[in-house]
Amino acid sequence: MTQKVTRINQIAKENDKVIFTSIYHMIDNELLRECFDELKGNKAVGIDEVTKDEYFRNITQNIDDLVDRLKTKKYRPMPSRRVYIPKSNGKLRNLAIANFEDKIVQLALKKILEAIFEPRFSNNMYGFRKNVGCHDALAQVTYDIEWNYTSYVVEADIKGFFDNINHDNLMKCLELHIRDTNILILVRKFLKAGVMDKGRFYVSEYGTPQGSIVSPILAKIYMYYCLIKWFEKYVKPKLRGFASIINYADDFICCFQYKDEAEYFYKELLPKRLKRGGLELATEKTRMIAFGRFTIKNTKVGKPKTFDFLGFTHYCSKSKNGKFRVKRKTSGNKFNKKLVEFNMWCKENRTMPIEDIMNNVKRKLIGHYNYFGITDNYHAICKFYYRSLQILFKWLNRRSQRYSYTKEEFKKLLVQYDIPKPYVKVNIYNKIDSNLRNN
Repeated sequence: MTQKVTRINQIAKENDKVIFTSIYHMIDNELLRECFDELKGNKAVGIDEVTKDEYFRNITQNIDDLVDRLKTKKYRPMPSRRVYIPKSNGKLRNLAIANFEDKIVQLALKKILEAIFEPRFSNNMYGFRKNVGCHDALAQVTYDIEWNYTSYVVEADIKGFFDNINHDNLMKCLELHIRDTNILILVRKFLKAGVMDKGRFYVSEYGTPQGSIVSPILAKIYMYYCLIKWFEKYVKPKLRGFASIINYADDFICCFQYKDEAEYFYKELLPKRLKRGGLELATEKTRMIAFGRFTIKNTKVGKPKTFDFLGFTHYCSKSKNGKFRVKRKTSGNKFNKKLVEFNMWCKENRTMPIEDIMNNVKRKLIGHYNYFGITDNYHAICKFYYRSLQILFKWLNRRSQRYSYTKEEFKKLLVQYDIPKPYVKVNIYNKIDSNLRNN
């Protein structure tokens, strides 16, 4: 990060009411070259099909020309290339792939916006932020349920959050701390750049294109002012009991001490607030449940219901010494999705050299353990490990009609390529201790 960007970040930390009126000039040769160096060269290309290596051939001239177009307001981002990737529910998620030069400018803009707005975000926001992630969000959920007075959980889902962000409302959020017209115009240009899909141009009046470098910070800003700040500044102070909100990207849950306050928030406050922001709840994925250490005693609901958050099913349980615990396991949908993806990969790549197959399998399992290998979830990752090996064994024996692996030969293969057995990567309670010290 350049010294200028670092400086405005420091100012933003020291004064939460500061308004920046002249920051466009920071998008200069130094910052753009820094962004060029940070961008990976193996990513998908935009509609102009220019790669990082091709852009580098005339890097000095290209950056100078880009700076000149930015200064003279002649810079116009090109439409992104739309691609589709399958989702676990059988639907398709669309991504917008920008041209490489536009990625450079987007990254520069992202750095400036983050420098200004990151110090304002709540500690309960975890998505797309440095030094915090999904495991920190899960640690916060554990803390709020086990150590506070949570008795009810509102599990909420915003319908098409990224696709329905209101551009005018988003600009108003930015204008709270940015009055540099040139920066605001640049943001507008990216929002209106549009996409090319099968040779046709589309531009949307709503949403931030997923896949765009600048999209996550814009979405975080919108989420903060539309929901998180509102909850913490206007909802919580009016409640008589404990309440909290934990947010990761477009997912969030809310914890409440009292049933009437949880119901009022769930049925009245939340839908109205989202409607003001041009958003709405996915009703089939949104609900309120009794959950927490007081649930069985106070509500007489029998076995409490479960809720899903960040790929894990959360359920009420007890520790070995009989104390209340909120535990979690890989959610059924996520577990099945990962197995389907693994099965498809094995099927499509079964003719690869055996060394390449086994090294890829190793990486896939390590990646699975790194995310899902958390406190109380050992049984689920063991199940995933054995199911994955069954799939691998099946497809290895369909590589050729002439040769098949016996079970003994397959076991030796696993040892030869050091295929890792399940392990717990993250201790949620260590995360809680670390987060409490940092906060």
